Formats: sequence, C-alpha cells, structure tokens
Amino acid sequence: MDLSFLGTPSGPPTRVHGGYANRMYRLDTEQGSFAVKELNLSDRRWPYRADDVFRFERAAFAAGVPMAEPISAGTDTLVHRWVDGERVPEEPAPAAYAFEVGEVLARIHALDVGWPRVPVEEPPARDWPELAERATVTRQPWAAELAGRVETFLAIARFVGTCERPGPVVLTHRDIQPWNLLSRQGRPVVLDWELSGRLEVSGELGSTALSLAKGPGFDDIRPAVFRAVLDGYLAAGGALPSWGPGWFAYMVGGWLGHTRWNILRCLAGVEAPTGPDLALSHEAVRNGVRGLPDLFGRLAEWEELLMP
Repeated sequence: MDLSFLGTPSGPPTRVHGGYANRMYRLDTEQGSFAVKELNLSDRRWPYRADDVFRFERAAFAAGVPMAEPISAGTDTLVHRWVDGERVPEEPAPAAYAFEVGEVLARIHALDVGWPRVPVEEPPARDWPELAERATVTRQPWAAELAGRVETFLAIARFVGTCERPGPVVLTHRDIQPWNLLSRQGRPVVLDWELSGRLEVSGELGSTALSLAKGPGFDDIRPAVFRAVLDGYLAAGGALPSWGPGWFAYMVGGWLGHTRWNILRCLAGVEAPTGPDLALSHEAVRNGVRGLPDLFGRLAEWEELLMP
C-alpha cells in the first residue's frame, strides 16, 4: 500500500491487534498519526462499497458526529486520523454515555446522503448440520458443542429469516457496539464504518442499546442503560418504532453470520493472509456457539424487561 501522501514515517506501521474482520496499523508521520486499515477482501460476506461508505463518513464528520476523521478510501485500504481514547469495556455503560450514543444515532439517521440500491439480503444459511459434521471430522476444538446445538442454530436461522423488523429503514452505521466505540473524556467516539448501509431503525436501536446495557454474558443487563440510549435518541429528534422481538433480529442475524464465517475460516485450517488471525477466529466461534443459544433463549425475557 502506498501511504506516501501521509508524509514521512517516523517508523514502520505498528500492528494494532484485536480486529475481528480486518487488520489495523498505526502509522506516525510528521503530519500526525493515522489508523491504516487493511481490508479483508478475500472472503468477505458481502461486497464492500468503499466509495459510498467514504462519502457517508465525510458527511457524518462534516455534520459534527464524534468520529475519527476519514482521510482516504481505496479498494483495499482505509485511512483515518488516529484518535486517542479509552476502549469501552464489555460491561454496562454509564447511563450518560449511553444517552449520548442515542443522540449520535439520531444525528446519523438524520443525514441526507444518497445510497445506491442494493440487492435484498439472502436468508440465513441452514447448513448447520453439515458444518457440525465437518467440524467433527476435522477435530475442531468446539465441534462437540456445535453438534449439540445444531437444532438451536436452525431455529435461530428461522427466526432471523422470518421475524418482522419495524422500520423505517435509514442509512446508518449498522455496527455501533462497544468494540467500535471509544470513550474520550467520558464521551463517545464512533469508529469502524465499513458495515454502513440501510437498516431498519429497530434493528440498530436494539443492537446498540442491548450491547451497551450488558456485561460479557447476558446475566447483567441494565434496563436503565438500555432506556438511556432510547431517551437520547428521542431527545435528538428520533422516533421509536413499535416494540417487539424484531428489535433484536438484526443483532442475532449478524452474530449468526459472523459465527458461520469464522467456522468456515477454521475449517480451512490455514492462516489467511487478511482478516482475523486463525486463533481469533476460533475464539469467535467459541463465543458464538456458546453465546448465541443463550441470547436466543432470552428474547422473550428482554421484551418484558426492556419494553416501556
């Protein structure tokens, strides 16, 4: 990748570990510090619209959305100005922070940015029995757990494919989660816009609010934090869609697809040149095989706990 336009480096790029989809580096030059992201294009689950996402990011940044400044977008490399901040831990966020995230969502949804028509999403894959069999044959460390939950994964796929998702549909970030947020002086900064696109409001609100309201598992969910996201959304001019299980369908479907994608990477058994390291893919599979059935089993509980 040619990064000469960023100035003379003070040293080689430094790998920043932890990404579950791409690979990130920090580059320091006399022009400042930059986050350089090497996109995984070899086995993405859908095409990446670099130009459209960059245009959306530029509009959000110009509108004052707290985020890393987008510098450039190429076919396989993204560059943003480096932002110093604290990682958001996997624990219930402070209510004030969650409220501001809700405000940020409303501001993003209010942006007037054109977006090309995209094909309708394909229904979730139903090949979980075959994946479990292949995992057993290849002696994957999580094979027995997956085999014991095949029927649950099929039920999850049916839910994702058939559940009604209250709209309206908006152009948005689609992945505002703790791992895509920083805390700078206690206030949110939004990172990683690669999944941007059109989505039902309920799906993004449910995904973001639940992620900020919970701890590492699902035993510590704070309804007050969940409501703080919604209150911030309303305070910034947003409107809430009708309540129901569809608020969580996007989150469940995203995790389901991410788990399946990492299963396929593990079954290949080789270290891919881009994307997450093989060890990180195994971790993602274990988290999905254990966490998704727990999440799915609690949907009715959350409807009662979190509804107004």
